[in-house]
This record gives sequence, C-alpha cells and structure tokens, in this order.
Amino acid sequence: MNGAIEALHIFDEHNSVVLSHTYTSRPLSAQSLLPLYLEHPVPRPNLIYLANANPATLVFSLRHANLLFLLTASTEVEPLLALEFLHRIVDAFEEFLGAPLHAHKLEANYDVVAQLLTEMCDAGAVATTEPNALRDLVEVEGFMDKLLGNLNLPAAAKTAFNSSSSSASPLPSATPHHLSPHQPTPALAWRRANVRHTSNELYADVVETLAVTLAPSGRPLAAFANGTIAFTSKVSGVPDIAVTLTGPAGKHHLGGLIDLPVFHPCVRLARWREQPGVLSFVPPDGSFTLAGYEVDLLPSVAGGGPNPGAAKALRLPVGVEIKTGLGPTGSDFEVRVAVNRVFGGPGGAAQARGGLAGGGGRGLAGGAGVRAGGFGAPQHGTPASPALQDLTVSVPLPADVRNLSEIRPTRGDANYNPGDRALEWSISDKELAQGTSSFALRCTVVGQAAVMEDAEDGDADPTGFGFHTAAAYSYDEEPYQGSEPAATKRDRKAKNAGEKDGRRAAQNRILMPSSASVSFAVKGWLASGIKIESILVDPRKSRGLGDGVKPYKGVKYLTVSKGGVEIRC
Repeated sequence: MNGAIEALHIFDEHNSVVLSHTYTSRPLSAQSLLPLYLEHPVPRPNLIYLANANPATLVFSLRHANLLFLLTASTEVEPLLALEFLHRIVDAFEEFLGAPLHAHKLEANYDVVAQLLTEMCDAGAVATTEPNALRDLVEVEGFMDKLLGNLNLPAAAKTAFNSSSSSASPLPSATPHHLSPHQPTPALAWRRANVRHTSNELYADVVETLAVTLAPSGRPLAAFANGTIAFTSKVSGVPDIAVTLTGPAGKHHLGGLIDLPVFHPCVRLARWREQPGVLSFVPPDGSFTLAGYEVDLLPSVAGGGPNPGAAKALRLPVGVEIKTGLGPTGSDFEVRVAVNRVFGGPGGAAQARGGLAGGGGRGLAGGAGVRAGGFGAPQHGTPASPALQDLTVSVPLPADVRNLSEIRPTRGDANYNPGDRALEWSISDKELAQGTSSFALRCTVVGQAAVMEDAEDGDADPTGFGFHTAAAYSYDEEPYQGSEPAATKRDRKAKNAGEKDGRRAAQNRILMPSSASVSFAVKGWLASGIKIESILVDPRKSRGLGDGVKPYKGVKYLTVSKGGVEIRC
C-alpha cells in the first residue's frame, strides 16, 4: 500500500470548519466532504468509503473534545497508520496548545498548528510525530515575544533582545553539514537535545481496564485485562533505563501471560525477545506511553475453551447478582452487590507484599522495596491496602418500561431516567469505607399494559387528574332472585385475582432487565497480578546524568472498569 494522506479537516461542535490542511493531490473540500460523511447513520465507523464521491475517497474520522477530525485519501492506505496518525495529531496539539483542546485554541495559534501539521506529514507521507522531536522543529512564541510584540520597538532591537535572552534553540538546518557546533541535533528522534532537570525523577503508572462477561450463574464467560504502562522521565542527559516486570508466577512465565504487547519506539525489542519482562530503553523527556498489553484472565485448556478451574479462581473486587420476576405479579427485580475487601485472584497476595517504591505510594528515593506508610498502617490505595472507589451499577431497561414505581436501595443513590432507559445506582466512597460488604437495590417496573389494565379495572386513574375514574361509576349488583353463597364468591374472587396476577406476570416478564454492568476503580491492585519489580538506571550507558545522582522513583497501580464487568440474566 503506497497510498498518501491527502488532507485533514477539523470541525467544531456546530460542524463549522475550523481548519483545512492539504498535503497532496486535489482532495474534496471540507464543505463537500462533511455532508457525505453525515449521510451515514450513527454510530459512524472510523473508516468510511465514499464510493459516490469524485474521486472516490476513504475518510478516517476521530472525535475528540467536541472536535471532529476527518482525514482523506483517494488511494488505498493502511487503516491503522491513518488512525494512529490522527491520534498523534491530537497528542501534539495538546502538547503544544494545552488540554483540553478547543476550537478557539486552534484559531488563536494557527502559526504553531500549521508548523505541526507540516512537520508531521510531508507530501502525504507520515514523517515526524514524536513530541520531543517536534519541540526542536517547531517555533513557539514565548512570553517575551508576546510582550515585545505589543511594544513599538524596532525590529533590530527585538532581534538583539531575543538573541541574548531567549533560551529556545533555533530550528536545525535540514542539511547536517550546515549545523552549528553549538546547536547539536538530537541523536534520538524521540528525545530532545541538552535535557536538563534540577530534580531527577522516574514515575511509572500501570493502568488496567477490565472487560468481563458473567453468566447468570456468576460463572465468567470471558475476562480480559487491557493494560497500559505510562512512564514519566524527568532525568538530565541521556539515561539508559531498564524496567523489569513480574507476574503472579514470576518473571520467567511472563511471556506466556502477556498477549499482544505493543511498545514505544524507544524500547529495544531484541532485549524483550531475549528476556520477556525486561523493558530496556532510552526514554523521551516527559510523559509517554511505554507499553501496552492484554492478559486473558481465563487461560484456555489444551483442548480449547476456557479452563473451568481458572474460572472458579477468578475473583473480582465486586460481585454482582441480579434476580428478576419477583413479587406476586413478577414486577420486581433485585440487584445485589458484594464487595470483596481482600482482593484475591491473580494479583492479590503477590501485590500485598508491596512493590517498588511502595507500589502505589510514589515511593522512596532509590526504589527501596518498603511499603508506603512507614512503620505504621499501610497507606490507603497501595498494594498493601487497595482502595475501591467510584462504584456505580447501571441496569439498562427495555423500551416497554414506562416507569419505575419504587426504587429501594439499601445504600447509595439510585436514579432512573426514562429518556436514557437506564437505572443508575451509585455508592459513594464514604459508604464503601464504612465496611459494609453487601448492598441491595429492589425496583418495581410499570409498563404500558399494566397501566391500561389498572384503568379498566378501576385501580388507576387513566386521566391522571384524580377524578372521573372508572371506580367512581362501578357498583356491585346483587342477583334478582337469591344471593351467591359467600364461600363461592370468595373462591371466584380468588380465582379472578390469580388469573389477573398470572396475566400481569406474563406481561411483566418482557419488562425485566437482561443485564447489569458495574463500573469501579481500585487503587493499588491489578487484576492480572503484573507488577514492576525494579526500575534501574545503567550508569555505564547513561550520559550527562552526573556522578552519584540517584533518581527518585515511584510506581502506582490502578484497575478501572467503565461498565466493563457485565452480568447477564
């Protein structure tokens, strides 16, 4: 695939054009492209082929901070390359303009935006996308330039002042032979030259996102943890760093635990192939994503399919159980949440010993392996004392549900929005910290058929104003000759009531929820059991660090489930 990226168009929340940048060829204009893109029904995929356009066009889209980014190509392009390029553009804009990204920031800093787009893609071919390299290539107007720009000073005076006081290095020349010896270019594309820091610090944040599906019995059907290792390097010179990972069964079995690993370009792949679990790299300056991975929490047996023993061993911080069709008419359902105070499974016991620099406590200098909190109790939110936060249960309801007549949570706040057709039940961190391990929510559903039946039977007000009800005009007429025996009358009423409850139970069966999802965050715990064993700086391979300098090191762990744990009814 030798296709080229032809143009980038950015629209605001009102679908007005904020920016259009053409790289090559004669692509569709922004005004012609947007209606063709909006013709596709929602949700729109990230890649759309416009066969009726002239020329036929591939459109790659990305929405970020109320902005719509559209990338076009009329020839076949690697889809992942184009989508990753869109994400790199967003990252570069936030790096130079600040987050959150808004339309007025792009308009006010068009000179910086134009330089970024030109350097990141050259004639349709993706070029420099690393933020550190872009820092050396893109000129950003500083505070003194903005101040002097408002003064009526001669141009020569401004130039003399900037040359004596500005700390920013000029743009390097395109040809290496014309470079000044005082302005060296960086040897690594992802790291700026002449990096200096007064405090040397190394931070690692390991974040895992859960995706778990549970059967009605509670047995896991699928369970995955998608992890990201975010690294922050604020070290002078050119440090050479080695990060060692380990798992529940030790670092020797880490290669079989981690699936689909992805790395930053700075990572030495040969070292990882030789020693899985060892990340050797020269880091960019600042924050970046060091690696990503996926872990199957339900390993497969040799014959295929999930391992039943592993399924039983899987323990989550939160357990969910949902029962439907409760009550005499089957109109109630109940959701129960059980909180596991001691998280078991792959990572609980292994991480309770504490990791590098106190695990979640941002550590001690030198990476001493002591738990955060000193000699007292373990610090809340560390591997020795994981902290469960932001617990929310979402129960989607069918479209036939008219309302919920009763919502009875034992703890927390529950709200139902008929427009969203979902019940949200939130339990605050304060209530979680009180030690309660079991929570329950019971609700009664009301459907359209039940309202109409109650109105016909005189049990409800069909008008909703409290008068002219059917019961106001109903009366019991006795037979003309004799009267019905009391026992027979009671039996007949009981039979009618039973038939009525049976009809309502059959009607309410379609009003019951079919699933429930749980969102939460746990500080100091990872579902996969992976942890960082050490962060070492090699003084022999590093340059410019200084003798006797020991960087401050810290590690944090976080598990997040944004509706990722789902139980089916």
